[in-house]
Amino acid sequence: MHNPEMHDQAELGPIADRVLFENERVRIWEMELEPGERSSVHHHEHDYVVILVEGDVVGVEPAIGSKFESDGYHESQVVPGKTAFIRGGGTETAMNVGKTTYRDIEIELL
Repeated sequence: MHNPEMHDQAELGPIADRVLFENERVRIWEMELEPGERSSVHHHEHDYVVILVEGDVVGVEPAIGSKFESDGYHESQVVPGKTAFIRGGGTETAMNVGKTTYRDIEIELL
């Protein structure tokens, strides 16, 4: 689970806006952020695959004390259809720093 020194459990939000599908092996989330919008601070307990659907630039800010804090804030160009495998354990906030709606699908491997 996450490091309790980092965030009180009550402060953490869901990984994304809504769950599209869930069974004993996977949970599939959809995230949508309008320009300038930020997600809640959330923790990725499990490994997951992210599929970029639309947008132009997305930023990720690791939480202080997070497993990936040393990576620091970073921005990525959104290429619809691009996928990435990401190890669990990180606590972060996603933000749409672009000019168009950002959307992704996140497949959490349970």
